[in-house]
Amino acid sequence: MKKAAVFFLAVSLGAALYSQDRLAENSSAHYEISGPEGGGDSTAAEMEARFEAYNQVFRFDPSLLAGPLKVRVFTSQDEYDAYVSARLGGPRPGAVYLHYSDPGHRELVIHRGSAEADRLVPHQAFIQFLRGFIPQPPGWIREGFAIYFSSQTFDRETASLGQGENLDWLETAKKAAPVSPEAVFLADKNGPPPDFPALAWSLAAFFMAAPAGGTAPAPPSAGTAPAGGAAPDYRRALTDAFMVLSPSAGAEENAQAVYRRITLIAREEDLSKDYNAYLGAKKTFPQLVTEGQAAYGAKNFSGAGDLFRQARELKKDHPLPYYYLGLLAYEGKDYTGAEALYQQARDRGADKALIQYALGVNAAAAGKTAEAVSLLKEAAAADPGKYKSRTEDLIKRLQ
Repeated sequence: MKKAAVFFLAVSLGAALYSQDRLAENSSAHYEISGPEGGGDSTAAEMEARFEAYNQVFRFDPSLLAGPLKVRVFTSQDEYDAYVSARLGGPRPGAVYLHYSDPGHRELVIHRGSAEADRLVPHQAFIQFLRGFIPQPPGWIREGFAIYFSSQTFDRETASLGQGENLDWLETAKKAAPVSPEAVFLADKNGPPPDFPALAWSLAAFFMAAPAGGTAPAPPSAGTAPAGGAAPDYRRALTDAFMVLSPSAGAEENAQAVYRRITLIAREEDLSKDYNAYLGAKKTFPQLVTEGQAAYGAKNFSGAGDLFRQARELKKDHPLPYYYLGLLAYEGKDYTGAEALYQQARDRGADKALIQYALGVNAAAAGKTAEAVSLLKEAAAADPGKYKSRTEDLIKRLQ
């Protein structure tokens, strides 16, 4: 009797702890969202936008879902940690998808407002979507497309998704090249190769680079066609492969079915050649910067601009592309643009003395003599050994 009373008390305390999150619910076309105020309309809008983006690729029949996908939102760190720890034995940052054999217990749990949630929701939301239809998908599809879609950002003001290119794993994938696609496809059967997440992402990106209805991934332009036939239609190979995924099959069986289907359309030798060529053609941030600097030194300003803009897209918070784009704007006598770019480089951690010197030279060229002198003096003060002599000479010429 005493044990029953203790159990009842524990259940009651647990119910009280999470009651705030269960009180309010917000349903949408494919989701059931619970949490403070039903998780908020913005969460429902975000999840539906992500669902639509995923299904534009996978084309699953929503009527096959066992029920709405469940999302539980917390705004309290302590409550989020307690809820997740009770199920996983320890906390997880930001967002986590909890998968069970019973679809009614599966849910995506989010700590809304945390920096980790903004980073992890795209990844975890895709896994929830995929496993809602195919509980045991091939590892390369699960990991590769989760990384591919993780660059999607949701704008709460416009309730729309933005899709950037996620190249965080590019350097790792390129170091592993050349890669056998078969090793990635059949990782569930033979064990994952080293750097599997990077390779899974690169394979997903390769297929997604192929134009819908077209035949060749880009870059490169295309592989050579097999004798007597057209070049492989990689987008069709991908979409056809999704059709053979079975909700009742294990990951290994699904992986083998997908591999067989893809290689019916694209021979292994063509796939390997074109995939590795695609991977080799993708440039990493260091490669773009090095080539951009060489182009700038050779006064190929147009080429340098293209390279540094690509580098900026890869690492939006790195100061170097902004600095060089500022130099290029200066070369083009766009002094207002150069000033803005230098300031953006400074805001992202560029060397203060370098930027103040660049701003001073830019102001001098724009005819802002007093401002130029002040900026040059700041550069000299920030790094006398490097800038004192050269700024004094320039100030003398200005005065």
